[in-house]
Amino acid sequence: MRAAPTPAASRLDQTFAALADPTRRAILARLALGEASVAELAEPFAMSQPAISKHLKVLERAGLVSGGKDAQRRPRKLEAAPLEAAVDWIEQYREYWEQNFVRLDALLEELKAAGAPAKKPKRKRKS
Repeated sequence: MRAAPTPAASRLDQTFAALADPTRRAILARLALGEASVAELAEPFAMSQPAISKHLKVLERAGLVSGGKDAQRRPRKLEAAPLEAAVDWIEQYREYWEQNFVRLDALLEELKAAGAPAKKPKRKRKS
């Protein structure tokens, strides 16, 4: 039986779920340039404004986007905190892989020093 996810784990799940869609990633990339309305966000896509609004709702639930009021316009803006949490989580694994590469480099140096062949000899194909 799995333990209930912590609020931080749940937020991370929402962040990665939101980032899984290329349209939502493109929306975030656009918002990284500055605030934009739904109409402005919909321009580069071959989809309706309601479809873009659905993507925005997913991004808002994940905390990646927030909306504001500017007279009649309701601009959306990027919220970076959930992305920072995702980067921190990924960073743990980068460190893991770097440690593996350090060990691999040491092994390769050891094999070179021992005079081990660098490549496997090619096997002849049977006709």
